[in-house]
Amino acid sequence: MRKKNIFLLLLMLIFSLSFLSGAAMAEDMKLEIGIMPAVDSAPILLAKEKGYFAEEGLDIKIDVYTNAVNRQTALQTNELDGAMTDLIAFVNNVNNGFPVKITTSTDGSFPILVTKGFEEKEEVNIGMMEVSVSNFLSEQFLGDKYKLNKTFIPAIPARLEMVKSGQLEMAVIPEPLASTAELQGLEKRVYKNEYDFMPEAMIFTEKALKEKDAAIQAFHNAYNKAVKEIQQDDSQAREVLIKSLDLPAKIKNLIAMPQYHLTRVPSEDYLNRVISWIEKTDDSEIEINYNQVIEGKYSIQ
Repeated sequence: MRKKNIFLLLLMLIFSLSFLSGAAMAEDMKLEIGIMPAVDSAPILLAKEKGYFAEEGLDIKIDVYTNAVNRQTALQTNELDGAMTDLIAFVNNVNNGFPVKITTSTDGSFPILVTKGFEEKEEVNIGMMEVSVSNFLSEQFLGDKYKLNKTFIPAIPARLEMVKSGQLEMAVIPEPLASTAELQGLEKRVYKNEYDFMPEAMIFTEKALKEKDAAIQAFHNAYNKAVKEIQQDDSQAREVLIKSLDLPAKIKNLIAMPQYHLTRVPSEDYLNRVISWIEKTDDSEIEINYNQVIEGKYSIQ
C-alpha cells in the first residue's frame, strides 16, 4: 500500500511539473507591445491583420499609444515587453539606466507641413519637440535650406493648429497624421532620407529578451512576412493603417510611405551620429556601449 501511495505521489508530481512547464511555455509565447500611430507600425499591424503572428504560434497584444510618456511608463513598469520608439528617446532611456535593447530598426516617414500662403525666405519659424526625432530630422532635411527658428511644442495637435493658424510656418509631423493635415489644406513636403536608417526602432526589455526569446523571434518572423508583402504591394498596408488608427479613408493614396526593410539593427556609425546630436542639443555626455544596447540575433539583413 505504501509503495502504491508513493507511486501515485510521483505520478502527481510528474503531472504537476508537466502542467507547470506547459503553462510556462504558453506564457513564453505571449507578448504585449506598444506602438505609435505612425507608418512604421504598418508591418506590425499588417502581420496581425493577416494572421502572421498566429502562424508563428504567437499570442500578441498590440497597444496603440498617442502619448510617448504613457508608452514609456508602461515599459518601465513591465506592462509591455517591447515598443516602437525613436532613437533619441532610446539613447536617453539607456543612458538613464533603463534596461532595453534594439532588436530591429523600423521605417518611418516625417514630412514637413507648410502653412498656407508661405513665401520662400531664408529664415522660417518651425515647430517640433526639443530633444526629439522631429528636431533631429528638421536639421537633416532643412538645415542647408533655411535658418531654423525653432519653437518647441511637444503636443502634435497643438503644433498642427499653429501651422494652420499661421503662427508657425512649418512643422515636422509624422505620417499618416501629416496626410490628414494635407487634406485640410496644408502643403506637405517630403524630403529624401540621406542615410540608410531612420532614427526609429523596435525595442524590448532585457527581462523580455531573457524570458521570451522564442516569442520575440516569432514576432520578428511575422514582421518580416509583412514587410515582404508590403515591398510587393503597399495597398493593404495603407488600408490597415487607416482601419487600425481610425483615419480618414481619403488619405489612403496621400500617405508618404517609406521604404520598408527586413529586420536589421542600426549601424554603430548611425547610432553614434544620433548620440553626438543629443549631446550637442542637450549639452550632455552620453556613455553607451553599442554592443550592449543592440540585440542583433533577430536580424536577417
